[in-house]
Amino acid sequence: MRIAMSGTAGKTAVALAVVAASALPVGAQAAGRQQSGPTASASGTSYTAADLRRDLAAVRKAGGGDVNVVARLDAPQGVLRARYGTAGLGSKAPVPWDAQFRVASTTKTFTAVVVLQLVAEGRLSLDDTVEHWLPGVVSGNGNDGSRITVRDLLQQTSGVYDYITDPDMQDALLNHFDENRYDATPPRELVAVAMRHRPLFTPGPAGSARQWSYSNTNYLLAAMIAQKADAGGASWQELVEHRIIAPLGLRHTYIPGQNPFLPGPHVRVTIDGPGGTPLDPTEQSLQHTADSGVVSTTSDLNTFFEALAAGKLLPADLWRQMRETVPYDDLPVPPSGKQGGYGLGLREIPLTCGGVYYLHEGDGLGVYTRPAVSEDGRRAVTVSVTTTTALIDQTKVNQAVQSLTDHALCGRG
Repeated sequence: MRIAMSGTAGKTAVALAVVAASALPVGAQAAGRQQSGPTASASGTSYTAADLRRDLAAVRKAGGGDVNVVARLDAPQGVLRARYGTAGLGSKAPVPWDAQFRVASTTKTFTAVVVLQLVAEGRLSLDDTVEHWLPGVVSGNGNDGSRITVRDLLQQTSGVYDYITDPDMQDALLNHFDENRYDATPPRELVAVAMRHRPLFTPGPAGSARQWSYSNTNYLLAAMIAQKADAGGASWQELVEHRIIAPLGLRHTYIPGQNPFLPGPHVRVTIDGPGGTPLDPTEQSLQHTADSGVVSTTSDLNTFFEALAAGKLLPADLWRQMRETVPYDDLPVPPSGKQGGYGLGLREIPLTCGGVYYLHEGDGLGVYTRPAVSEDGRRAVTVSVTTTTALIDQTKVNQAVQSLTDHALCGRG
């Protein structure tokens, strides 16, 4: 879920008196990595603990200076971690190293992988239409499921309205959060919200140029199709658990569904509510669907994206198709000066040192996830940002994270 916030929710800042900061090279026992000093790229340049600490401090500054941040870099030479801030407003404890957080739209990559695995097994095709699998679900107000393919859903080229931007949905999130924090509206009903609106555009025939527009609705539909295509009729949660989480040993990754609690170590979230009153959305069920429902850690996200880039989750042809991109227009231009593209639940961004990296950001209720992996799967870095007051300026934070990511994946201090 990418939650569009505006108005008074992002205006007020409150200073924190306690700041904890640390950056250490560490071992990664779960992944079998050895503790080491500064990591180095193949070209011999290095990226050190001090570099990560500096770059993460810049991310925190871009977030207003009072956000809580943690980052982890996994590379062949070892692991680097850095953190600034506390475990939440009023806490004196530092940000937990393995803090669990709702990854929001990073969930889309998990969902896309499951769909592509079903394609690999011949249970559906990327060229199948939505109407074929979900008759009558995408219809009315100019919506036509027979014109939209599974590929369009995964690539955000369907033109379907984003349900989260519906005025009533925005009002519930911004102005009546406490009344709705345990909402567990089924995906089909959320799709129906989108169907009250005309599509932004209608895709042309197969093979024609595609327009791009980000819509959470696409991934609700993709998961509904995956559930119908699976031989056992498993839910999308079960598909992700059985096909990704368990095989990769992601012990701190799970899908809570309607359970609003985070049982493991985590940072409490605070945002400015209506009238500037602090609001704590840590416990909530709103992010329970296939566009937003995964909870994870920096370590587990690095493992997931490394496995994906290394070809451990998809056959080579489908991994290639996942990386076939169309232009997007919702992120700043990266340090390389060349904009990237959006594939099938995955973004591709050029590096200043050559080559590209892959990611999918997650923007939730005061929690922002930024995982990235080099194209060979050998270096991965994840940054997690949690607010204590106002919602962040996403453009500024994205620019700072892009710089950190470029430095970390290029191995340049």
